[in-house]
Amino acid sequence: MHAVALAVTDGMLHFELSLAYEVFGVHPAGVADPWYDLLVCGPGAVRAGRFTLEPDHGLDHLARAHTVIVPGWADVEVDPPADLVEAVRAAHEAGARVASLCTGAFVLAAAGLLDGGRATTHWAHTRDMAARYPRVEVDPDVLYVDNGRVLTSAGKAAAMDLCLHLVRLDRGSSVANAVARRLVVPPHRDGGQSQFVTTPVPAPDNHPLAELFPWAMERLDRPLSVEDLARRARMSSRNLGRHFRSVTGTTPLQWLLTQRIRRAQELLETTDDSVEAIAEATGMGTATTLRRHFNRTVGVPPDTYRRTFRSRSRPGPDGGRRRHHPAG
Repeated sequence: MHAVALAVTDGMLHFELSLAYEVFGVHPAGVADPWYDLLVCGPGAVRAGRFTLEPDHGLDHLARAHTVIVPGWADVEVDPPADLVEAVRAAHEAGARVASLCTGAFVLAAAGLLDGGRATTHWAHTRDMAARYPRVEVDPDVLYVDNGRVLTSAGKAAAMDLCLHLVRLDRGSSVANAVARRLVVPPHRDGGQSQFVTTPVPAPDNHPLAELFPWAMERLDRPLSVEDLARRARMSSRNLGRHFRSVTGTTPLQWLLTQRIRRAQELLETTDDSVEAIAEATGMGTATTLRRHFNRTVGVPPDTYRRTFRSRSRPGPDGGRRRHHPAG
């Protein structure tokens, strides 16, 4: 099983801690075994907000995990606890993938894991982080940054985005979507989307694009243009772009491309359709176009993606699910 360790200490933010526990500690219905083996590791009883938490293991146990999650912590004006920093560094040196949620990035920075790379944290603390850790390229305008074995997220909802991103890397798009459905959250937001939204996050049926989104999702097999979307939304292309940016943090065409790629991932995982058929079903037109966009977005060709996730989910010779060790 893929062991995920939560690295906790006094002053951890309970929201980020809880959402990581919900994603990695609860096996979603209908998803094949094995799920993650969740470990809670700390120096002893710790305080998270008004709650007291009793970890299952000491911080030295982080080095035995495949993935280490460092939740946000409240007092970023002081250096993180030295024992936590050392334990996170040791886990990374032992081969673990390390991810921070919100201000947990300060722990990764103190451990030297972000030196020379790009990272993010909650927008309110990006300036402070850049000043204290000048060797880190702090990006204040993204939801999360994936550098391979080191990942960082912005605050609150972006922490959920990063957790779902990790599930998607390990188990595929359909499983990540199942987790998102259980938690009633959006199944995918690209890490490059902006932290800043010009209007409050709307209710599902209370914004100008509420009817447009499902209409477009039902027509991903068609060559939709910005003009098609604007016409359906009964607004100009310029107004459409403005509303897309305020609601989704991205452009209409980028949103469409993201939905097409995610649909292609699901079809690759769950059907035997050819790449040519999937290209047609997702509005990509040709297998060459699908391969180009898929490789650039996901990082591997469609055929490689299919082999990877099919090997993790298809029944074995005994009729049971083949057990696997997710990459990480």
